[in-house]
Order: sequence, then structure tokens, then C-alpha cells
Amino acid sequence: MRRRTRSLIGTILMIAFVMIYAPLAMTVADSRIAETPPLVQSILYALLGILWIFPLMPLIRWMVRPDGDAA
Repeated sequence: MRRRTRSLIGTILMIAFVMIYAPLAMTVADSRIAETPPLVQSILYALLGILWIFPLMPLIRWMVRPDGDAA
């Protein structure tokens, strides 16, 4: 599969993932985090903001992998 095709598929998958992750993160933040002290809230909001990167790293690596030789 060419890199351009992988990039298209990966982009669609990333958008779908974020569309699912964002409402879930907002739900967790609204229900649980609001009851914690401000310092804990700051840490948890930062974690929720960064956490989405880890499941997508293998997908990003796959997307940017160079094309194999066609010859």
C-alpha cells in the first residue's frame, strides 16, 4: 500500500477516534473531575488532553512508513 493511501486511511481513522474519545473525555471530566481539588483537576485535565496520543502512535507510525521498492 502506498504512503498516500495509508495517510488517507489513517487520517479517517484518527478523526473517527477523536470523535469518540472527545465526548468520552468530556463525560469523565464533567462527572468525576469536577468534584476534585483544583490541583488534581489540572493534572487530570492535562492527562485527558494527552492520553489520546498513545493509542494513535502505532497508526501514525504506520502512516509515515516509507513505501517499499516497486522494482
